[in-house]
Amino acid sequence: MHWLYNRVAGQSVERLAALSDGIFAVAMTLLVLDLHVPLAGAVRSERDLGRALVALLPRLILFLMSVMTLGIFWVGQQTQLNHFARSDRNLAWIHIAFLCAVCLIPFSTSLLAEFIHYRVALLVYWFNILLLGATLYWSWSYSRRNQLLVEDIRPEIHPAVVRRIVIAQTLYACGAALCLINTYWAIAGIVLVQVNYAIAPRFCWELFSRKPEEES
Repeated sequence: MHWLYNRVAGQSVERLAALSDGIFAVAMTLLVLDLHVPLAGAVRSERDLGRALVALLPRLILFLMSVMTLGIFWVGQQTQLNHFARSDRNLAWIHIAFLCAVCLIPFSTSLLAEFIHYRVALLVYWFNILLLGATLYWSWSYSRRNQLLVEDIRPEIHPAVVRRIVIAQTLYACGAALCLINTYWAIAGIVLVQVNYAIAPRFCWELFSRKPEEES
């Protein structure tokens, strides 16, 4: 009977999506807890407050970077879930592993904010991104091999999903490698990769350059 239970367990894609949405929401909320209001005792003038806010700027940039990180991977996971006809026990646990990596983002962000000049902290953050990408790739590959995708999926979807994950992870690795020069360069490189995937420049260009007759 044990094999029967494993066959029927974890089949709900909707429940998996609900769990994912909740964890992403909590992880995004936890990120803001690393932004602290300047201590009142250290602020005696407008200039002091301005300096305190400027000193907070690196943490604010890391907060925005991690919000983009979570947003990009939330979109990536939802894209996969939208193409799943069903789930199974193994796929459910693959996504739980993915969500474990999501839960680590507030920690890796806080570590990087506290030790922003150290390469190890930057590499821990990059490894967190690598875990997110690797589990998403694992999820898609497993679901395709085990015929868990919808039957009418377009043939170009699979190479598009794989290509996006592989190229993104390659770019993230290149950005992280800039820490050999300076961690700030690496952070800037990762942010540029995220901005590219967040705003999708080609999509935005096509959207705003669409002719009026095409919109009607």
